[in-house]
Parts: sequence; structure tokens; C-alpha cells
Amino acid sequence: MNVIILTPDRVGSTLLQRLITIYMQFHSFDRPVINLHELTNGLIKYYSPVFNQEVLGKGGNWGYHQTLPEIQEMLKSVTHYKTSRLAQYHIRNREDSIADQVEFYKYINENFFVIAAQRENLLEHALSWCITNHSKKLNVYSVDEKFDTFADIYKNKITVSRANMIKYLNWYKRYLTWVDDHFSVNSFFVYDQHLPNIEDYILNLEIFNNQPVKKTWQDTFNIGFKDWNTMHYHISDLSGINNQLDYNQQDLLRIGIDPNIKLDVSKLEIQPAYNKQQRFSTLSPTLQKFMSTHLAGYHQTSKHLSELVEHKILVSNVPHKLQTMLEKKLLIKNYKECVEVYNEWVTINGIGKIYPEEELSDLISNEVHNWHVKPMLPSIGNNS
Repeated sequence: MNVIILTPDRVGSTLLQRLITIYMQFHSFDRPVINLHELTNGLIKYYSPVFNQEVLGKGGNWGYHQTLPEIQEMLKSVTHYKTSRLAQYHIRNREDSIADQVEFYKYINENFFVIAAQRENLLEHALSWCITNHSKKLNVYSVDEKFDTFADIYKNKITVSRANMIKYLNWYKRYLTWVDDHFSVNSFFVYDQHLPNIEDYILNLEIFNNQPVKKTWQDTFNIGFKDWNTMHYHISDLSGINNQLDYNQQDLLRIGIDPNIKLDVSKLEIQPAYNKQQRFSTLSPTLQKFMSTHLAGYHQTSKHLSELVEHKILVSNVPHKLQTMLEKKLLIKNYKECVEVYNEWVTINGIGKIYPEEELSDLISNEVHNWHVKPMLPSIGNNS
């Protein structure tokens, strides 16, 4: 089964396509499954000694040097299953003819399981794009890459222009129209809803319906995906936020069990690590204990994922989470102005929802709880 994720980017599409590819490796499909990342910015065909057949992949020459008909013919020319994405802004930048686009979309609809990635929180979506505008990186795939990309931003912070906020919100609006106009969507991945239980979302896709047993991350790697991904975030975290959230075990249980108690995040601030070695000193003793418990499983899993990259089953590894909403708020000097611009845009365009300050505070508190507190609870840890 071929799988494609439609995306405006900054909605978890890279994470999702990597994970779907990995979970498909756990299961019995009648053909090899290979991830191609983006379809429209450079594919190559080559002989794979791993699969003893010709396959598609990404080469060193990423760009718009192939026409859509050429890409379509390449996809037809190989028999393996492909997981990929199609980003609307790449289509916009390519400036293909409408006729070529329509034919290409028809081929996608007829030959791929189509997932449309979306966001409910369009404020965070636009802020993510604005940070990307400064960092020049859509994703990072190693601890060193994250530090090198964001160290100066964490230290000096950024100012976001009104024009950029509006631009990225308008991009998202055009993306929704593009999806509605051209695609037969089989599943909607809503980042805000599905990311907390992304394994459940993936294993409940129709592509896994014929599997006699649905294997989880825990079944395969002896570490639950949530624990692994929590490690993946914190091992590259340079914000210094966690060290300000050091609770004892009793406090953790109280906060985790009582849904009426909210985390007070109003006094938290960015306290960045100023060198790569200092990064681990910004982790609380509680988190260090959690990481020590799961470090071996994390590294063993990561080694296996690196082998998938080496065999060109994955274009790159699973990306690290970049920033929580709290980090975005603290990194952007004119955050309040950005919220005002966003709320004005929603009022005019009728897309998204207006966020009062109290509701944003609750969202931020809940997310900090999910990334920094909940995984440390002994009653919830060891999850899938």
C-alpha cells in the first residue's frame, strides 16, 4: 500500500511519514516499503542490494528539475510501496501547468492512501513557521543539529513581523482549499488530537487492517513509543525549562492524578544551555532518573532506526521535537502582538479559533504537563 501525506508543513507530516514507514517494517507487507519524503523535489532510481531490485529514493540533487509527468512515470516504474508527502507550497513554487497538476493528483488519488495533515491550533502553526523563517530549518535530526540551529535563537530570541504571521496563516487557508479541490482523503491527521497517541492513530489506519497482529513500538523495541519520543525530545532540549519543574514523587502524583490542579508556568523562562555539554545540566533530577531508566532502550532503538536510514528505507531519521508552545512563547519577543494579529485574522477569515489569554495559558500548561511531568509518573510511564 502506497501512502502519501498532504501537508502545509509544520503539522507533523515528517514525523508521521517516518513513523508510518517504520511501523510498516514491523508488519508483513507483500512488497518492500520505502520512504521518499517529498515527491516533487528530486527522486532517483537505483538498484538496491538490500531488496535486490530497482527502487526509488532521494539523491543529492534536490530541486524542481523533474516535471510532474516524469515523477509520475518514475513512481509507476517500480513495484515497491512508497511512503511520502506532498507539500502544497512545493506545488506552488514549482509552477507546473494546471493540466499536469490535475493528472498528477488523479494518479495520487488512484494509487495512494491519502492522509491530509492538519492543525487545530493555527496560532502555533503560524508561530512555528515564523521560527522556521529565522532558523532556516524545517526539522532537525540530531542533538548537535538542534543545538547548532537554535542556540543563538534561544539566547537572543526573535521578533516576528505582522506580515509573516498573516502570510503563513494565508498559506494554511490556501492549503485547505487545495486539499478540498483535488484529493480524495482517506484519513485526516489532526496534529493536536492525534500526536499524543500517534501510535494508535497509525495502527488504526486501514493499511494495517489485514495484519494478523498489530505490533507496537514496545513489542518491537522493548520501549514504548511515548517513552522513546520523550527521550528523543529531552535529549536534545536546550531550553532549560525542565530544571525549573523539579517535583518530588509525591508532587508528581498529585499533579498527574488530580485534573483540577494546573501547572503554574507563568514564572518559567528560557535558560538556555550555552554549550552542548552543559545541555544535560538543565535537566531536573527527576528527568535525569527517567532518562537513565530508558537510556539503553532509547539508544538500541535509535541504532535500529539508523540502520533503516543506512539501507535507504528512510530518507532520514525520526525528527526531534523542536519547541513546545511555551518555548515558542518565550522565544518570541512580541508574542502578545502575534496573538493579536492571529485573532484579528481569524475574525476576518472565519478559520481557526480565537484564543483568549486564559485559554492559551491552559493549553501551554497542559502541554508542559504532557512533555515534562506525565512521562515521569510511575503509574503512566512504561507506555506504548
